[in-house]
Amino acid sequence: MSVEDEDFEERAESSNLDDAMNEPAETLIGSDKTSADYYFDSYSHFGIHEEMLKDTVRTKTYQDVIYQNTFLFKNKIVLDVGAGTGILSLFCAKAGAKHVYAVECSLMADMAKEIVQANGFSDVITVLKGKVEDIVLPVSHVDIIVSEWMGYFLLFENMLDTVLYARDKWLIKDGIVLPDRASLYLTAIEDAEYKEDRIEFWNNVYGFDMSCIKKQSMMEPLVDTVDQNQIVTNCKLLKTMDISKMSSGDASFTAPFKLLAEHDDYIHALVAYFDVAFTKCHKMTGFSTGPKSRATHWKQTVLYLEEVLTICKGEALVGSMTVAPNTTNPRDVDIMLKYSLNGQRCQVSRTQHYKMR
Repeated sequence: MSVEDEDFEERAESSNLDDAMNEPAETLIGSDKTSADYYFDSYSHFGIHEEMLKDTVRTKTYQDVIYQNTFLFKNKIVLDVGAGTGILSLFCAKAGAKHVYAVECSLMADMAKEIVQANGFSDVITVLKGKVEDIVLPVSHVDIIVSEWMGYFLLFENMLDTVLYARDKWLIKDGIVLPDRASLYLTAIEDAEYKEDRIEFWNNVYGFDMSCIKKQSMMEPLVDTVDQNQIVTNCKLLKTMDISKMSSGDASFTAPFKLLAEHDDYIHALVAYFDVAFTKCHKMTGFSTGPKSRATHWKQTVLYLEEVLTICKGEALVGSMTVAPNTTNPRDVDIMLKYSLNGQRCQVSRTQHYKMR
């Protein structure tokens, strides 16, 4: 299942989209809407917000960061980028913020206004409906920017650029961005059973050769939860981003890796995940989306290899990963993986391309 298919199925189940599928395409999306418009429209459905709010690793970390560091928020002006239901804005208001501007482009902005009013924070929180790049803030500067911008594979949906835009336009000198650090990691797994079910399936479909689809399915990273017992190698840090200082272009990068086998095994896929940190707090706080940590709605991103690698303990799978926004739709991510293994039982050198859609 591709990221897009899985995401759509989850939204359909949670948001009663099955009935909507009977409507004309113009009713659902609009013939003049772009993929970016559909991105915002997808966040109009309550199901996706329910999933994120119920992700206690995600939401409770933000709550703890804000409630346990009220000295950062007391009498400060806060900008909430991509506010959704307004939960982060509510946390900030309760922590003593002077005013919070909650910016949300989807129709959920209307619900956020009702939620703010229902909880008695209308005098502290102003919900602004529109794209961050298009809105006019009633103030010239803000003291803090808070946002939950991370997507699958950290960068899928690429809301990071919007946070950086807001930072450069409104954040005061020495202002705070929360979270302010994100790190992307890579490891390797044995996954014979699932690869057989998902990839090799296309070799024989009710007696017919559909292997042409196999090539396409290999290019679509799988967002799923990986059992930590499947891990074969160590974990390698690919990239750390300092949200307070980085530029938009820093989200495109090439990073080398060297993964050392911890035992004799097979490698069927590489797995990417990310950590997030709030370093400006009294005590540094954060969370991990890795397979050895408590599960989140981000899960992990699995990139299947074209062939099975046989690796012995101590041998190294070396290579590099290149990551960049898709040129046609910057919310999508293009990944190029180069890897080689020169081991006792396996010698291979390959380049594979993946597209997160």
